[in-house]
Amino acid sequence: MSVSTAASAPAICSPLPVLGRDVTVPLVTGGETTYAALDYAASAPALQRVWDDVAAYAPYYGSVHRGAGYLSQLSTDLFENARRTVAEFLDCRADDQLIFTRSTTDSLNLLAAALPADCQVFVFETEHHASLLPWQDAEVTYLDAPRTPQQAVANLERALADRAPHGPALVCVTGASNVTGELWPVRELAAAAHAHGARIVLDAAQLAPHHPVSVQDLDVDWIAFSGHKLYAPFGSGVLAGRADWLRAAEPYLAGGGASRKVSRRADGGVDVEWHDSAARHEAGSPNVIGAYSIASACKALTEAGFDTLVAREEYLIEKVRAGLAEVPEVRILSLFGDDAPRVGVLSFVVDGWNSSHFAAALSAEYGIGVRDGLFCAHPLVRTLLGSDPQTQGECGAPEAAPGEKSLNAIRVSFGAGTPDEHVERFVTAVRELVSDGAKWNYRTEDGRCVPAV
Repeated sequence: MSVSTAASAPAICSPLPVLGRDVTVPLVTGGETTYAALDYAASAPALQRVWDDVAAYAPYYGSVHRGAGYLSQLSTDLFENARRTVAEFLDCRADDQLIFTRSTTDSLNLLAAALPADCQVFVFETEHHASLLPWQDAEVTYLDAPRTPQQAVANLERALADRAPHGPALVCVTGASNVTGELWPVRELAAAAHAHGARIVLDAAQLAPHHPVSVQDLDVDWIAFSGHKLYAPFGSGVLAGRADWLRAAEPYLAGGGASRKVSRRADGGVDVEWHDSAARHEAGSPNVIGAYSIASACKALTEAGFDTLVAREEYLIEKVRAGLAEVPEVRILSLFGDDAPRVGVLSFVVDGWNSSHFAAALSAEYGIGVRDGLFCAHPLVRTLLGSDPQTQGECGAPEAAPGEKSLNAIRVSFGAGTPDEHVERFVTAVRELVSDGAKWNYRTEDGRCVPAV
């Protein structure tokens, strides 16, 4: 999963059309500007193609799986075809199950609920909270942050070698960091897990929107991701992978759709026969539009061609990195080093600036949306910053004096729908804020830095 840096703009470099590309926002300094959405790592804007597909289906909306009417049958076909489309996008094995969920977080909590008894879980402290926290009911080993991909593999191998030799084990790892954007050695980690009798689940929330992901090529046992990071609307996600643990587990939710047969017992109780297909963990009326939107996004990305999308994103990454390198006060955060391959996600700190203040000024004075804070990856960001988790910066005052440790970070992230102008405006804004300071006064409101009225 190596990535080369593009030296110049690729031959085909037009961004994919997304919703909101023409939205204008007011500036505190007067006037309006087109909004520069540079927070893709949190939620990417929906592709126009996805929105159009959903709108075309909407008049035909009907109940799923149990309706006799034409619209119900149409919706059922749409839902199950979406399952096949996403499985093909992920290059799943023939006997894998693909379950539609609400999000990556939901997917990994579902898998956590399906763990066999006495399962040991191994997870790096560098994970996003969605993949760091669901394993609380298992025996969890948290691995320290590695400083190279090779160290990540070695740390995992060491931990697995020390585990109980015959019990079930699961490794959870991200494909691309939501903080640094760096790509993790997924294939090598999967090989290490399997060599020690463990299984592995890939959190692909940040990887799937940027790079092709093959379950078979990476040899992972499960994969999880969210629709809202894959250019689809909110409220849908996927867990795909091996069926045996999922079939053996109690349904994630109890209810209609998950049950094949329900009958009363003589003692007044209820006997339930559960499905052993994906329906076992999809109780209730499914989110058909969510599933269809994910499938539509998978088709759109495949048709656009990941080679072209990756080349263009590498070009934008280099634009941002080169621009930030010209500002000595800016430090980009990294685990694996400046040359590590990454997706379009970069976090940084600015000497003498409160991160919330800086992000607020980018928004209010330049119409640029980024994110600041710890990015739901608190242990990782604190490791990168060396900051005290008990200390909070105050808006309007420097978070840390030049040379001192910062307490939070700023994250800029982009993808297939990002125009060149957005990253160029961002780089210019960073340079101007550092050299000239903010043009407006800011205050703290509910813990956030906002423009003072």
